[in-house]
Amino acid sequence: MAFKFEKLIVWQKVVELSANIHDLCKGFPKDELFILTGQIKRAADSVSLNIAEGSTGQSNAEFNKFLGYALRSNIEVVGALYLARTRKLINDLEFSKLYQHCEEILVMLNSLRNSLNNDK
Repeated sequence: MAFKFEKLIVWQKVVELSANIHDLCKGFPKDELFILTGQIKRAADSVSLNIAEGSTGQSNAEFNKFLGYALRSNIEVVGALYLARTRKLINDLEFSKLYQHCEEILVMLNSLRNSLNNDK
């Protein structure tokens, strides 16, 4: 693994989440393609991309800023999951599984941010 972010467990979990979201969206109706489907997929991808971009060897403060963006995108995924459940695009089991995955990522991102703050 040549890049710092590839070693991060949280990044690996986010890539898994993004794949799960992508697979989930295959079952969404076509009329959601440019609405919820696109939004939730972009948000899920944004989590991993912000972790990767922020880990480029810049300062801890800069990495922390990008982790904040990743955190916000993760929460956006949760918001989109609520919309999908409300619109009956996903069932309660699918919602719970992905919600728990996002919750785990939230804890890991916050822990990573805290560790950066403690390294000052």
